[in-house]
Amino acid sequence: MLKIRLKRLGMKKTPTYRIIVINSTTKREGKPIEELGHYNPKTKVMQLNKAKAEEWISKGAQPTDTVAYLLKNCNADGTLNYKKKDGVKLSKKAQAKAAAEAEAKAQAEAEAKAAEEAAKAETEAPAEEAPTEA
Repeated sequence: MLKIRLKRLGMKKTPTYRIIVINSTTKREGKPIEELGHYNPKTKVMQLNKAKAEEWISKGAQPTDTVAYLLKNCNADGTLNYKKKDGVKLSKKAQAKAAAEAEAKAQAEAEAKAAEEAAKAETEAPAEEAPTEA
């Protein structure tokens, strides 16, 4: 069975990968049938021959999960369509604290709104009940 998978290159802690078509029983750094492109996860740089990859998939080659993700998020010219996340990841403790603060803020707003409505009701009620003497 043919696989489209990554072949690791580069030094320790600085990986770069080649996207290759290879027999599934061959070792990771074995000789590939065809090289389709390369991917650097540190800089998010990728160059892929998408047409060749789709051709191999139509022939029955199975992409690994990572390669399937790269193919899905690939532009037409073979570059990676990478979007940075705007939000900051918080720990569970920080998430709980933020949720508690948001809940307290919502409760304070609700109390302020209720007090405002009560004050408005008080100002309207005496004006209606006041008798008029002629």
